[in-house]
Amino acid sequence: MLKLRMRFEKTGRAVYISHLDLMHTLQRVFLRAGYRLKYSEGFNPHPVVSIAVPLSVGCASVCEIMDFSLLDEEVDFQKLREDLNRSMPEGITVTEIYVPERKASAIRWMKVTGIFEYDNKDAAALVPALTDFYARPEIPVNRRTKRGEGVIDIVPHVRDLSVSADAEGVRLTATVSVNEPSINPELLAAALRQNAPELAPDFAKFTRLEVYDETMEIFR
Repeated sequence: MLKLRMRFEKTGRAVYISHLDLMHTLQRVFLRAGYRLKYSEGFNPHPVVSIAVPLSVGCASVCEIMDFSLLDEEVDFQKLREDLNRSMPEGITVTEIYVPERKASAIRWMKVTGIFEYDNKDAAALVPALTDFYARPEIPVNRRTKRGEGVIDIVPHVRDLSVSADAEGVRLTATVSVNEPSINPELLAAALRQNAPELAPDFAKFTRLEVYDETMEIFR
């Protein structure tokens, strides 16, 4: 049995695939490509695969990570990547396959970028006010978790946040916590809707750019 890690991109139409459907899609891709995934034992066996820090529907990523195990003992990583990509649906691309160096639980931070679009406002004119808003000492946001609804101050869990204007609207870039607590990038827009609705975008979309460990080293 061979334990491997796959980095892949999820962009375009693929951002609207739910986490569960993404898991099923990737499992079928391995079958179509002719590779045998290891299955769990017991009454309800299933492929032994896991995706680190799943994103919500609508969020793109260029650094998704999936761990999986193959029954084959020897595999050409380059050929495996090419075979999988030939079977992938539009918007999903494998960028690298390698032997994992550590557990996915070591991931603590992720860098994200977002575009805020405004239908009837000058995006560039909003940059100073948005910068001031995210510089507040406290930004409480109501969020829903598995335990129900609660309020969290996102300020201690967001680093290196910057706001600028570009051709698409207002671009926000930040590094947010993904573990204890997990900060969904959507909370950055929700914070505006709940605390400064006059600054809230009409539409927001986010992309995950990279994941890091506790020391801000790129996770592999």
